[in-house]
Amino acid sequence: MQSGMGVRRIAAIVTLATAVGALGACNRDRGPDESLAAFSAEEIFQRGEYELETSRRASRSLRYFQEVERLYPYTEWSRRALIMQAYAHHRAREYDDSRAAAQRFLDTYPNDEEAPYATYLMALSFYDQVDEVGRDQGVTFQALQHLRRLIEQYPDSDYTRSAILKFELAFDHLAAKEMEIGRYYLSRGNYNAAINRFRVVVEDFQTSTHTPEALHRLVEGDLRLGLRDEAQTAGAILGHNFEANPFYQDSFRLLARQGLEPEAQGEGWLRTIFRQAVQGDWI
Repeated sequence: MQSGMGVRRIAAIVTLATAVGALGACNRDRGPDESLAAFSAEEIFQRGEYELETSRRASRSLRYFQEVERLYPYTEWSRRALIMQAYAHHRAREYDDSRAAAQRFLDTYPNDEEAPYATYLMALSFYDQVDEVGRDQGVTFQALQHLRRLIEQYPDSDYTRSAILKFELAFDHLAAKEMEIGRYYLSRGNYNAAINRFRVVVEDFQTSTHTPEALHRLVEGDLRLGLRDEAQTAGAILGHNFEANPFYQDSFRLLARQGLEPEAQGEGWLRTIFRQAVQGDWI
């Protein structure tokens, strides 16, 4: 014998199926451009949800959510339809439209409980366009900006943990771009240009996974230029923070071949980094 809750759930499913079926039948009879004004906001919204879940093209649901907003403005269903437009556009990879809908939601309902989700969709619309290393990184910067906005404005939201993980990945992506360019210059013997790129990683992307290699490449580049103090200091920072990392072993061998130790020397920018690292403020 089924419980009361089970019976109510089955009844709700039957009601939804009936409404969706009636709406769908109407559309088949009248054509896709026929007005939906004869139906309630809830019925049209449910049809949009049905299309979103069952159609291979998320964009097919948009007409219904847009019609809810047009026919029933300033209602609860209109509010819900707007956030669903942002989601449906994102599902369809229509990222500009997704951002536009999410921004309209935030402008219209800035204090709504769904504001964190709208902000998350804004960030995702950039994050999901982040290309492989080697492409223009403007989208990555935009993704970081909007992910940070979510993390700072809604630290306790359901989307914050995911935003933090994506922020770290996007942050690492930018560091990877600098490393790729630095390696290219290094392989071509353009050591000054290479060092400038590795310096960006050490100074601006200290918490990325690429920092150990960047320090090692600094050792390599500085030794090629005869900058012994800088090479030793980079090795010292690498040893202090990443002693077990294979890149430290490589740097140690490079220094040892020239009779050098990984220890802070001179007063350059790396010496400043070293002081911060020793004090525990660097990483």
